[in-house]
Amino acid sequence: MTPNTGALPLEEGHRGPLLQHAPVPDMLLEALRQDHEIVDFYALSPADFEARAPEFRILLTNGEDTVSRERIQSLPNLALIANFGVGYDGIDVLAAADHGVQVSNTPEVLTEDVADLAMGLLLSVSRQIPAAQRFLESGAWSKGGFAWTHKVSGSRLGIVGMGRIGEAIGRRAAAFHMPVRYYSRQPKPSVDYEFEPSLVELATWADALVICVPGGAATKDLVNAEILRALGPHGFLINVGRGSVVDEAALIKALHAGELGGAGLDVFANEPHVPAQLQNLPNVVITPHIGSATWQTREAMSQLVVANIRAFEEGRPLVTPVGH
Repeated sequence: MTPNTGALPLEEGHRGPLLQHAPVPDMLLEALRQDHEIVDFYALSPADFEARAPEFRILLTNGEDTVSRERIQSLPNLALIANFGVGYDGIDVLAAADHGVQVSNTPEVLTEDVADLAMGLLLSVSRQIPAAQRFLESGAWSKGGFAWTHKVSGSRLGIVGMGRIGEAIGRRAAAFHMPVRYYSRQPKPSVDYEFEPSLVELATWADALVICVPGGAATKDLVNAEILRALGPHGFLINVGRGSVVDEAALIKALHAGELGGAGLDVFANEPHVPAQLQNLPNVVITPHIGSATWQTREAMSQLVVANIRAFEEGRPLVTPVGH
């Protein structure tokens, strides 16, 4: 279906309401309020939503939200889904295409932060930095030294997904003199790392496996019990992609059975709910999906959302459109 045009015969400062469907930073809302009324979907009663639904041409969401076909169909004049985030697996992009709705996201600006966190998680879990801090603070140091941990420099790094973030992680790994191999849907000629077409073989080879692929049906439970067994009792799993990529039950079983060396996780299957079995373990470091959560990057993401919305409203091509 042909995308709905974004050109509006409205004066500056009177561009119509935006429907906010998920939390976004205050700095983004403040910028958008200069030209729009921001309406919180969850503050509307069903009757109010039904009455106002035709007013909304833009829906504002984030990378963890779900925008279903039913939600898209409930907004008869919807023309743009503006996503604050790079991941859009929660958005039914096929339904958007069917209804002529454009979708934008915020790629590239968060790449370096996510790659930084991936390396931080790898260092933290390999050297058991949080556990060492708890050891010191408990007074246990006076009774003896902390248990030895695992060296990161020179260890073998497997990267699952060689997109922008995968490449950025590879660049960081080079500074640690880490041999790198990667698994993806197909080889990427622009990188020098060795392509491994078998994820099992990559996990068998690697000392640490970093997940940086998007979520969705194609990658659900990609890292399963077989992959975890291949990674083994001295291997580390790092996930900065999506929680759905890892079979969480299999991960918990492997960790508690001593079949996996450890895990560093920024994403989970059912956020913000994190299984108790993943918490308070010395060989597990967990963070609350903070991959892009720095002031600098969140500001850049906000600016990109605004730029996409303005381009849409002025009838120009989106700055960072999501292909259907």
